[in-house]
Amino acid sequence: MPPDDAPREIGPLVPRGSTGQPPFELVVTPESAGWRYCGLRVLDLSVGTRATFTTGADEMLVLPLAGGCDVTCDDERVTLTGRDSVFSRISDFAYLPREATVTVRAPSGGRFALPGARASRRLPFRYGAAQDVAVELRGAGQASRQVNNVCTPETFDADRLIVCEVITPGGNWSSYPPHKHDEPRPGEAPLEEIYYFEVGASPSGAAGVGYQRAYGHPDRPIDVCAEVRGGDAVLIPYGWHGPTMAAPGYDLYHLNVMAGPGQRRWLACDDPAHAWVRAAWSGQPVDPRLPMTSATARRRRRPGPASGLR
Repeated sequence: MPPDDAPREIGPLVPRGSTGQPPFELVVTPESAGWRYCGLRVLDLSVGTRATFTTGADEMLVLPLAGGCDVTCDDERVTLTGRDSVFSRISDFAYLPREATVTVRAPSGGRFALPGARASRRLPFRYGAAQDVAVELRGAGQASRQVNNVCTPETFDADRLIVCEVITPGGNWSSYPPHKHDEPRPGEAPLEEIYYFEVGASPSGAAGVGYQRAYGHPDRPIDVCAEVRGGDAVLIPYGWHGPTMAAPGYDLYHLNVMAGPGQRRWLACDDPAHAWVRAAWSGQPVDPRLPMTSATARRRRRPGPASGLR
């Protein structure tokens, strides 16, 4: 039998806590996912505690989900203001290079996502300001959503890592039309992908649910229709993925972590069976609940129309 600490292939649904390895609540590595590049850890720290770890062959971010922290990387330190929750505001973050020793300290406690990717270059440790995160409103009508481009090719330099946040108002769909990025061809670049979820609560505080769909090709089958709750993740090695569905009454957050071979590009193509939906958005307004957050606070105002993938 393999030793207890040997890598295990997991997924596609990764329930909260099912892959915990102290000090991390969730651990997805390229080895455990059965692929080559993409990973995610989630760190849950109580008041005044800290965690020290090494990045190894991966570049990473420290992205607060709830709370703030100090991040020390080798001999440098930055302080992240963070946020109360993913539904309260956009957060600042820190970029961690490969082959680094890192300590995350949370004076008031908190939860922190550490998306990562297997990196070939060692880039410098850096701070990412919340106000520099580009916000897009995509889709229209009930396919409206907010995309926070945290670490995408156009917004923040990295070796392979691509990270964005998507907020979907209750009752809406994201990642629609379904799309894929698993072939090297014009308009598409191969990318492994992790979806990590947080779900808004009801007025009484009850936890909500969302849903994630993924399906493959005849020669590469995958069939996922998963109910997701806060802290769950879904792995997308290949194939069409979407929609990501927010149940009525429950806003849905998902963190997209992507990485792949070759040039760092975020290119995807729609499922031809559903691509027509984009034309149906013409003349439809974006959901007036968007944008839901900014770099300073939760917002409620009426935006103009927009379109896009996530």
